[in-house]
Amino acid sequence: MSTSLNTQQPTEAETGATAPTAPKGLLPVVLTATFMTALDIFVVNVALPSLQGDLGAGPAAVQWVMAGFSLALAAGLVTAGRLGDRYGRRRVFGLGLALFTLASAACGLAPTAAALVGARVAQGLSAALMGPQVLAILRTAFSGAAQARAFARYGLTMGVGAVFGQLIGGLLIRADLFGLGWRSCFLINLPIGLAALPLVRRSLPESRAPQRPGLDPVGVLLVTTALTGLVLPLIQGPQLHWPLWTGLCLGGSLALLAVFAVHQHRTTAAATATTAAAATATTATTPLVDTRLFRDRAFSAGLLAQLAFWLGQGSFFLVLALHLQFGRGLDALGAGLVFTAIGLGYLITSNTTHRVTARLGERRTIALGGLLMALGLGLLALTAYGAADGGVRWLAPGLFVDGLGMGLVIAPVTSVVLAGVEPRLAGSAAGVVSTVQQVGGALGIALIGLVYYGAGDPAAAFGRSVLALAVLELVLVGLVRFLPRGAHGAPGAAEAHRAHEAPREG
Repeated sequence: MSTSLNTQQPTEAETGATAPTAPKGLLPVVLTATFMTALDIFVVNVALPSLQGDLGAGPAAVQWVMAGFSLALAAGLVTAGRLGDRYGRRRVFGLGLALFTLASAACGLAPTAAALVGARVAQGLSAALMGPQVLAILRTAFSGAAQARAFARYGLTMGVGAVFGQLIGGLLIRADLFGLGWRSCFLINLPIGLAALPLVRRSLPESRAPQRPGLDPVGVLLVTTALTGLVLPLIQGPQLHWPLWTGLCLGGSLALLAVFAVHQHRTTAAATATTAAAATATTATTPLVDTRLFRDRAFSAGLLAQLAFWLGQGSFFLVLALHLQFGRGLDALGAGLVFTAIGLGYLITSNTTHRVTARLGERRTIALGGLLMALGLGLLALTAYGAADGGVRWLAPGLFVDGLGMGLVIAPVTSVVLAGVEPRLAGSAAGVVSTVQQVGGALGIALIGLVYYGAGDPAAAFGRSVLALAVLELVLVGLVRFLPRGAHGAPGAAEAHRAHEAPREG
């Protein structure tokens, strides 16, 4: 069962103007931001060769075009979640969307490689402002079956941006709109962002935590430094063959994360004591991450499932792109077209995940998705080790099955973590979930990179990598058993829990 983190029911101040039926325009607005973020993580892979030639960028600059975005995004998510709790999730989301649109324009108009790297860092920070607010808004603006459908749409949007990002980028570059070339991969965000911005105030209900929780500057410094020290070597290490500084950064980041955990635990205890004594929390003793969240079995076990899932996603897209372009000799657009096999399977299941979850429960749905992904990856391994290696068409069955599994996992594995979180902690919890997604992706790329580059033959490298990823999906299936059966597995229990915490109309 989920652990209650306070004894009071959520108030209107906590939840904001969240009616049982959310405004009609809410989902399109927040999911537009989700799509742009997912797209910009993957679309840059296609743009790299042409922008390198156009800007005269060296290898280090090219790496930082990719790394700058991911590093800024991962380092800023936890703090951004608290900003939403304090200043209002709609306000912070709108700020992030405006800054992301401006940063996209700066990327598309960048005159030099250095300017592009700076704009990409700004893009990452802006995306960090939006990400936790999206999850927190979905948690507080919807309840019951509507919440399940909202998270299903969230999962669909993330997958479409990731799966079709390379194809969209290839099409934009091939079309060469207005002679923009690679720049159109970034400038495409301008009309989307400008169309969404006026709708933010009209379509999104404002919500925030009560009593304006403090920012915990010590916690912000610790977690930002620790996550930077963790993600930076994971991104740069494989390309640089793991020099000494990467090991030092990783060790230092783990030590800082331990210090951060101790600091948050003590600050949470102090905040609890203050609340009990004065019936009101003070900003001086508000933790950045309330450690009582981890007493909720769904939250802690769900984070482990999130980590296992995202360890495989970014790394799978990387090794598949490498295999298609270097092992199969396809260009970027041709490789992007192959990705449509995953997208087809993904679209089929992600559109019906909420119905499958209503019938099977979140635990069984995630397990089924993990098994399908393992099966699909096993079929892909056969194309590397078996006789069916005459053309890319033999990849389609495995990619399709893998896409079916992905569509069954992304939404439930996200909603199960947040379903039992109190609305007043939604921003903080969403920041933690988003951080686990980004760190998991970076860690997976680093680990699978060791497997891929450790094999000399391209076919063997791909085969070993997808087999390792299949094992990882089986680990995800094993982790499902640690999710609480009563809260999220039995029919009706999750609905009752969500109804108990459903926000009241303001």
